[in-house]
Amino acid sequence: MKQISSRFSIAVHILSLIAVSPKDCTGDYIAGSVNTNPVIIRRIMGMLKKAGLIDIRPGVGGASLLKDRDQITLLDVYHAVEVIDDGQLFNFHDEPNPNCPVGRNIEAALRFEMKEAQSAMEQRLAQVTLSQLAAKFV
Repeated sequence: MKQISSRFSIAVHILSLIAVSPKDCTGDYIAGSVNTNPVIIRRIMGMLKKAGLIDIRPGVGGASLLKDRDQITLLDVYHAVEVIDDGQLFNFHDEPNPNCPVGRNIEAALRFEMKEAQSAMEQRLAQVTLSQLAAKFV
């Protein structure tokens, strides 16, 4: 199973920086804090902009939140950066052996449990706002 993309944690990092120090949030400043290439930052900021979470100022640069920090949840960020394929967090391995009783039934046996686990995670992310998270940084 692949890990969830690091885009999520980078996006939360970006939004947290904007929430905590909005005047300093140029792409270079954010890239320095995340310690990654500015191209990656611009790509993720583009996703956040498309989702209606931030505005990006051309020219001098910088970014600002389009919603109040109390109105942005971790679930919003999770959805904005498309960390999962086709809405499914968990994937099944390809072509298990149909002649094996486990191989023949593994997907059906696990599908409900995996859906419940994903739902629990998403419910938890929906309960945490950017404001709550940002309070831990100052």
